Amino acid sequence: MADIVPAIEARNIIKSFGAARAIDNVSLRVNSGVFLTLLGPSGCGKSTLLRTIAGFSMPDCGQILVAGTDVTRLPPHLRPVNMVFQDYALFPHMTVRQNIGFGCEMKAMVKPEIARRVDAMLELIRLPNVGDREPAALSGGQRQRIALARALAPDPVSLLLDEPLGALDLKLRLELQRELRSIQRSTGKTFIFVTHDQDEAMSMSDLVAVMKDGRVEQLDTPQAIYARPATDFVAGFVGAANLITARLLKRDKTHVLLEVEANQWLVPANRITTSITPEVGDEVTLMVRPEDVDAGKARDCDLSISGRVSHQTFLGGRIHIGCETPAGNQIMMETRPGQVPAADGLLTFNFRPEAVVVLSRSKDAQ
Repeated sequence: MADIVPAIEARNIIKSFGAARAIDNVSLRVNSGVFLTLLGPSGCGKSTLLRTIAGFSMPDCGQILVAGTDVTRLPPHLRPVNMVFQDYALFPHMTVRQNIGFGCEMKAMVKPEIARRVDAMLELIRLPNVGDREPAALSGGQRQRIALARALAPDPVSLLLDEPLGALDLKLRLELQRELRSIQRSTGKTFIFVTHDQDEAMSMSDLVAVMKDGRVEQLDTPQAIYARPATDFVAGFVGAANLITARLLKRDKTHVLLEVEANQWLVPANRITTSITPEVGDEVTLMVRPEDVDAGKARDCDLSISGRVSHQTFLGGRIHIGCETPAGNQIMMETRPGQVPAADGLLTFNFRPEAVVVLSRSKDAQ
């Protein structure tokens, strides 16, 4: 069976600005029809990587391939990809129809075909009656839909979206998240989406690439990234996480024995992330998600750790409780109102061994 040619492939991309390396030897393969999100904090290189794929930034070394064709040195308008920006970048002197049809004209499509494509795009974004308006007469959400339609109209291999929802209010942003995902599924296009919002990334994506300091820390499904983060950075960036320092005392094929403050925890060996192979005596980081923590009566085989309550935060239907252990580990859990311990009181947390993940450490933490 022949290998599947990815829609977008980045091979060993390096990009520096002066002494600062914005992209540090990144490789990605994105198959056709996949919704991939580049997720990370500001300055991690995600937008630079997107602009490199689009052709607005040339890599210092490495290759960009679109549908198997090397486009590394081609200018943006000769690459079969289109980009959607946060500020919409619509032409203010053109009508909506003219904006959507612009890319088709650049491809020298005939006028009847352009008209059909524009009509189809207006139906796709559910704005069939705004074609004769100018962008200034539309709301922010409508302008973002028009920008999306304009990018899709010339039938690119992939759509590149650089935080396109960042300027919208929360309610509209949530609505457009659902609509954007629906459009991606209905068109079958490959989308590469940039955001720093973890909830946005987790709810919309087939795959998420978590980036830090120009590197991809982990590329996986949202479910796998949440349940089995590859590094302590990924665990702390994607969702709330208890990160606990421990030392490996013993390991075999089925279990690892860990020293955690004054406790010894026996954890299944398959809870070690595959990116590391810690040795006896190594210091490791453990992760337990707050929803897996309980302060009630311990069950058989539960692991436990105690701390003093440091803060409580009211979150409507639940209370966020934080504690600090004698060794300085921060532990948090959520509970219902009415089950709140006294401030500065001692609290013992319990959780199943299967809830623990033994993590690799990010490069700068090693």
